[in-house]
Amino acid sequence: MTTGLPDFFRYHLWANLRLLDACAQLTAAQLDATMHGTFGSVRDTLKHLLASEEGYTRAVTGTTPTTPALEELASLPDFDELRQRAKRTGEALINFVERAESEDLNTILHLDAGTYDAPVIVVVIQAIDHAIDHRSQIATLLSQQGIEPPAIDSWSYNDAMRAGL
Repeated sequence: MTTGLPDFFRYHLWANLRLLDACAQLTAAQLDATMHGTFGSVRDTLKHLLASEEGYTRAVTGTTPTTPALEELASLPDFDELRQRAKRTGEALINFVERAESEDLNTILHLDAGTYDAPVIVVVIQAIDHAIDHRSQIATLLSQQGIEPPAIDSWSYNDAMRAGL
């Protein structure tokens, strides 16, 4: 295992895919369950998490990894498509941080139609932080329904990498 930003995004992709695999087994009622203090239902949170990831990828790479963008779709696509989208954005972010130089990460982006400025590194940090937050909310929604959430912590990631999974 190497160290640095690519490792964060390898973990990030692994955790997103594990979560999607677990959620693919849920019924419609389980996907639509919600509770106070979370973003929304499992379905809405997955769509938001992955749509945001597409946006972060677009912001730092300048390309749209998937069209149409997830936020433009009226409903959540099937889990095979979600998995493909998560892989494309996750791999694009890994590729970006593998080749990014310090000056690339310090480049100022003009976000939200030019109303908000932030360096690329802040968007990179946000991509990781945002996903962790929403994966945790989904785990809470699953737990509240008596469903064991997938183990997606860093120790489980380490175990999976050591096992070659």
